[in-house]
Amino acid sequence: MLKKHSLAIAALAVVTSSVTSMSARAADERWTFDGNIQNNSLAISPDELTAVVSYSQRSDVVVYDLKSGKVRKVLNGYVTPRNIVFAPSGDAFYLSDSSLGIVRKIDTKSLKTLVDLPLGAGAFGTALGKDGRFLYVNNQAASTLSVVDLEHQHPVAVVSGFSQPRQGIRISPDGNTVYVTNFLGDKITLVDRKTNKIKGEINGFNKLRAISISADGNTLYAANSGSNTIAIVDTQKRSIINTVTVGKNPYGAALTPDGLYVYSGNLGDNSLSVIDTQTMKVTSTVSGLKEPRQAIIFTKDQKKAYVLNKDLSISTVDLKSNKVVATLKTDDK
Repeated sequence: MLKKHSLAIAALAVVTSSVTSMSARAADERWTFDGNIQNNSLAISPDELTAVVSYSQRSDVVVYDLKSGKVRKVLNGYVTPRNIVFAPSGDAFYLSDSSLGIVRKIDTKSLKTLVDLPLGAGAFGTALGKDGRFLYVNNQAASTLSVVDLEHQHPVAVVSGFSQPRQGIRISPDGNTVYVTNFLGDKITLVDRKTNKIKGEINGFNKLRAISISADGNTLYAANSGSNTIAIVDTQKRSIINTVTVGKNPYGAALTPDGLYVYSGNLGDNSLSVIDTQTMKVTSTVSGLKEPRQAIIFTKDQKKAYVLNKDLSISTVDLKSNKVVATLKTDDK
C-alpha cells in the first residue's frame, strides 16, 4: 500500500513538473491570436501633452509625457495591442488588443482601466466620431465592423461584408462616411454612418495600408506597400486618379492639417517621403528613422510631426527642414 502511495506521489510530481514546464514554455513563446500580423500605433492627446504608443510584437504599452520628454508609465499585460485613439475630450483613450479581443478604455490622468469592451478576437483598427459617441472597430478575423455606443458601452451594429479589415479606418470630415481598408481584398469599403450599411467600394490598390482624407472630403491618399506608391483617390468618382512613387514598402500616408503635404512612412528604407499635393511629386525625404509605419501625427501648429519607431521611441521631425530634431526613448524616465 505504501509502495502504491509513493508511486502515486511520484507520478503526480511528474505531472506537476510537466505542467509547470509547459506553462513556462508557453510564457516564453508568447501565445497570440494573430501575432503574424505586425503593426504599431501612436496617439497624441488633444492638448498635445501625452503620447501613447504600442507595437503588436510587444506586450507593453508606453505612455510619454511630451512636455518633460520622459516616460510617464509602462502599461503591461497586453498581447497584441493594435490601435490607440483618444476621446475628443482627452480624458481617456481607447486601446484595442486583437488577442485579448477587447477595446480597453483607460483614464488619461490616472492611467487606470475604466472599462473593457469585449468585441471578439481580431479587434483591430479603431476610429472615433468627432462627438465621441460612437467607436468604430475593425475585426480582421471576423471581417466585420462593430459600431459601439460608448455611452451605453455596447455594440449597436455589426456590419459584415469586408475582407480582413485591419488598421486602416477613417471617418470622412463631414462625418457621413466610414472608410474601411480591406487587406485581403485590396479595396476600401464605404459605410454610411446613418444606416450602418455598405454603400460602395474603391478598388485597385496593391497591399493597401494607411489612408488619409482631405479636409473637403474629395481626395483620399492610400499607401500601397506592394508597389511602393501612394495612390490618390477621387472620392466622388470612387476611383484612383494618380499614383506617386515613394520609398520602399510604404505603410503610412499622413496628410498635414493644411492639406499641402502627404508624408509616407517607408518601412523598408527607414524614411518618410514628402509629397507636395499640388504637384504630386516627392519634394523631400526624411531619414534617420527605424521602420516607420502608419504612426505619423502632426502638431496643431504644423511645425513638427511625431513618428513612431519600431523600438517604441518617438522621433520629432521639424516640418520646415524635414529633419529629425529629437527622439524620445523608452528608457528616458
